[in-house]
Amino acid sequence: MKLNVTPSTGNVFRDLGFRREEAEHLLVRADLMIQVQKLIASRRLTQKAAAKMLGVTQPRVSDLLRGRIDLFSTDALIDILARLGAEVRLTVFGFYDSAT
Repeated sequence: MKLNVTPSTGNVFRDLGFRREEAEHLLVRADLMIQVQKLIASRRLTQKAAAKMLGVTQPRVSDLLRGRIDLFSTDALIDILARLGAEVRLTVFGFYDSAT
């Protein structure tokens, strides 16, 4: 049996068929959400305690911890990280020149 393997683009959302621009937005949001989840876990915060610290409802924290990426904008995730005391910096890893 021959197995066909397609190399990854490096962006799982692109690999799933999202347009390049949308895939980049989704990847940034996913990375930010993972950092929020890690900070909440490392501080051993309950959903209720995290909600109070973040100024949101407990169900909103539940959405964060369940990875509901569709419910959070990049700005909202950056705000949440700032409330958790994180310093957020954006790094661009390449340049795409559509003219070439």
